[in-house]
Amino acid sequence: MALPSGFWVDESVTAFVVTHPRDPSFAVAPQVPQSIYYWLPRAAVRLIGDSEMAYRMPSLLLSLLSLWVIGRLAARLIHPEAAWLAVFVCLSLRAFNFEAIDARPYALGILIASASLWFVVRWFDDARWVDAFLFLLSAALLWRAQLVFWPFYFVYAGYSTVRLWRRDTRVGFLRVAFVFALLALLLAPAALDAYSLFREAKAHAIADLPAWRDLAQALKLPFAGCCLAAMAILGGAVRKSPRTPRPDAGSLLLCLTWWLAAPLILFCFSWVTGASVFVPRYFSEAIPGIAMAVLALGAAWMPLAAWRPAAALFGVGVLMVLGDWTHPWPAHAHSGWREAAQSVRASGGTPAIPVLCPSPFIEAQSPAWTPNRQTLDFLSCHLLRYRPPGRLILLPFKSSPEAEAFARRLLYSSIRPAGRVFLYGADMNVPFWRDWLLKQPELAGWRGRSLGEFGDVDAVLVEAP
Repeated sequence: MALPSGFWVDESVTAFVVTHPRDPSFAVAPQVPQSIYYWLPRAAVRLIGDSEMAYRMPSLLLSLLSLWVIGRLAARLIHPEAAWLAVFVCLSLRAFNFEAIDARPYALGILIASASLWFVVRWFDDARWVDAFLFLLSAALLWRAQLVFWPFYFVYAGYSTVRLWRRDTRVGFLRVAFVFALLALLLAPAALDAYSLFREAKAHAIADLPAWRDLAQALKLPFAGCCLAAMAILGGAVRKSPRTPRPDAGSLLLCLTWWLAAPLILFCFSWVTGASVFVPRYFSEAIPGIAMAVLALGAAWMPLAAWRPAAALFGVGVLMVLGDWTHPWPAHAHSGWREAAQSVRASGGTPAIPVLCPSPFIEAQSPAWTPNRQTLDFLSCHLLRYRPPGRLILLPFKSSPEAEAFARRLLYSSIRPAGRVFLYGADMNVPFWRDWLLKQPELAGWRGRSLGEFGDVDAVLVEAP
């Protein structure tokens, strides 16, 4: 239902990459247009048209396919009766639902990661070369979906090591070494790109260093504990049905590392390097691992006859609790760029009125931003999608002496002659410029007022009395 709602700022980046794939402004963040994901919204836009729904439709279809793969994996790793419950536990996770209609690469990453695990499990179980090839192909594509997905390769390594050590597979060591050597060769270009990005990681870091509570929240520990407690209670209540066999060590390890590896590694990486990459969407490929790990840990408590009734009840509960039944068309994200632009128009915005637009992108700082660079590009791509009326004046992500000197010149050339000025941008930088304007002696007596509530977007009018 949220498919037609306005983009948040990173989805505007997707629209810009699709329409301007080789724009020179990507020089400040060359990793942005490199994802293989962008072929999908580009095809959707050609088929459906340039709408928010068209850009988001690929993620929705990818997520539906991911649920099918997750169900097949649960049936193979845990028990055939566990498939539906695994699907509904995934749907109970808000992060999974968010990525399912987000015009960003993360739904693709979830699908590729899930499919690669399905193929590697089938390879070690059945020793077929076709599964080895499909695993090789999907694992090679994962890093090309998003360069921050590199921790997931430890999941493959751990599972392969356990299966070989336990000797419960017909796949020999030489065959595994050959496939992983090919995978390393295929990943070498992506590794070089990731290394070049690492050298400038602090310039692109958008989050503070994570605390322990952030890690606990990312791992969904309370959610996992509640699910395990419910499975234990259900097992105690239904005593007559035979219990589910306990998953083997390889399956349990795969589910646990799918859940824990990426968040833990990115948490440690952030603290060791000082450049935080601990952002939930950067380990979104681990989201289904939460469901798989919970079911694998609690499977031995579950009566065989209880899996499908529990899945049905859980599915109804998900719709009742997580469904937005109060709004016919709920918003996908708390970013009202479209509504904020409309408020500027409704408040008297005209082509002659200046509109100060601080960039929401951290890369929009010197030397990428200069007073003379007033062309709409990657660093202001949200303005191409949701442009307010007025004379747009681009400001950097953070204030600087150069930016304030530029703004002071605007007081005389644009703002005072117009008698009013709009501020349109993210709530992290609009308040600074509002306060800065109201402190200037040249604007003594001027007043500022917000034009409404737009989530993490601000629209402010500063005008003469």
